Amino acid sequence: MTQNSPPLVLPPGLARAIATLQNKDRHRLDNTVTRLHTVNGRLWDTEDRVRSALLPATQVADCKREIDQLNAERNALAERADEVLGSLADAGRADAPLHTETLASVVDRLSVLTLRIWHSERAAARDELALRRVPTLHGQREELCAALDALVSDAVAGRRRLPVPARFKLYGRDDAAPAEIKPSRHLRRVLAFGGLSECGKSTSAEFVQRTCGAQRLKIGFLLRQAAHREGLADPYALSARRQAELLLGELNRFADAHVDMRLFTIESVHDDASIAELKQLMGDTLQIVYLDASFAVRVERSGTTTQAVAAKDEIKMSRGAHQVAALADHMIDNTGSIVSLRARLLRIAAPPAATALRVATPYGLDLSAAVASATADFTDAVRAYGPGVRLAALTGSPGEGSWIAGWSDLDLLVIAEHEAIGRVHEALEQYRTALGGAASLGPTLVTPGELTARRLTPRLAFALHQLQQGSPVLHTAPNLELPTIGRDELAFAAVRELPQVVLTMRRLRTDAGPATLRQLYKHLVLACRLLLREHNQWESGPDRILTAASRMPGLPAVSVPSLAEIASAWRDGDAEIVLKPVTTAVDQLLTWYASQLAA
Repeated sequence: MTQNSPPLVLPPGLARAIATLQNKDRHRLDNTVTRLHTVNGRLWDTEDRVRSALLPATQVADCKREIDQLNAERNALAERADEVLGSLADAGRADAPLHTETLASVVDRLSVLTLRIWHSERAAARDELALRRVPTLHGQREELCAALDALVSDAVAGRRRLPVPARFKLYGRDDAAPAEIKPSRHLRRVLAFGGLSECGKSTSAEFVQRTCGAQRLKIGFLLRQAAHREGLADPYALSARRQAELLLGELNRFADAHVDMRLFTIESVHDDASIAELKQLMGDTLQIVYLDASFAVRVERSGTTTQAVAAKDEIKMSRGAHQVAALADHMIDNTGSIVSLRARLLRIAAPPAATALRVATPYGLDLSAAVASATADFTDAVRAYGPGVRLAALTGSPGEGSWIAGWSDLDLLVIAEHEAIGRVHEALEQYRTALGGAASLGPTLVTPGELTARRLTPRLAFALHQLQQGSPVLHTAPNLELPTIGRDELAFAAVRELPQVVLTMRRLRTDAGPATLRQLYKHLVLACRLLLREHNQWESGPDRILTAASRMPGLPAVSVPSLAEIASAWRDGDAEIVLKPVTTAVDQLLTWYASQLAA
């Protein structure tokens, strides 16, 4: 709409009637009428522009398309307004005289007349005819407002009936025309970043791309691609609805060409009207993220002058960038730490989900009687702490059914609010005391906030994945939400974790002996597990993992005694018997690994 164009002021009788509506209806009507007035302003400007004798033919065609689109929007918005305004009328009297127009049609006329007065007053300084028309136009507005108030009064009282508001405009569409464009089934989730200058839009999109594997796209690029495809000279001259359709069309093309891509980001959202239309087309598939920060903070971050940032803001605000905040699904105050920003972004990009977990008692995990009893007491203790403790689970070998007394550790995962962790510490001390020397306890304590912000180590991510795949838990709070961990994420995590595992295994190998057998064997199995994940193989259990690793290209067969044999030798003090095959397997794996990474 033309900058500094006049607001639409409704007559007092209609305003009083609207005030009686419910809040949600009043808000919906206000938004619809405001958009209708905006569309009328853009329609006026476009019709002015197309009349210029200097306008190239390609831009004339663009303007004509825009006029069609704006007229379609205008009628759709008027129908939407009538859905609310029609509820003001008393429908009880079927014999009441029928009025020729709906209330929204009169409001639409009032909008156009308001614009005509404003443009005429601007032209009056240089056009005597326009100057003479201004008083007449003001008189017409007064008459129209009075007539509208009278119509509202009669409709509310049931003295006049209103016609059916459906307009059934086609605007070039026929029965064979395609239906309204819909998001592709491959377009699963799109984040649109908006905000003023230097608020962190690009930083946020880049972070989501890096951490979540999102496809990052620019709105300007998408519109230019669409314009080139459809032979449009200037896509920004088109209506908001048409721009939204072009954007969705390009997003659909990208999604259909990259079917494995689960997340897209688009930036930067500067036009509130077009993003509102895109939201209407896409629904919850599109999540609008508005980043807010004070002017002083944005200037400081920009490294430029106050004037430079203010100038950028002025341009963006002229397009409606600040109005995007009212449409946002997520508002982020980006005046705090980068840690806080990233946590919010990850919760938005990869939201946690309620997970159905399998609860089992310690006595069903093939633990020794003493260990099962101590574990049951610990479970009862943390359950008694209430909702502060969200989950307790033994991960690793107990969940895989490969726990061996005297050999296996107890890897314990506890999810608890920060305020409850002190009490969990007390329960852990009692747990250790009850275990005695029966098993070594390795607890991992994490807060729900850390999980939903996806501050996860690779091993924690794998533990959560196991739980989501059906490994049992000891205790879980109702409706617990956990980050969804997919195999792709675990495969990437394996790449990050493997170097440290190899370095540790190499260090253990230099000190190989009966005392280090257990750690050396466990790192051998872990390294093979991680390598298999990179090859998209998901074996569980040490024996199966080592067997599968032997089939990796170029790796000699790993010949190691079974876990039961190694554990038995370890417990019986005969570690020397199994040490040689374990160190041989480690040497084979390290040699193979070095050869795979050689230049």
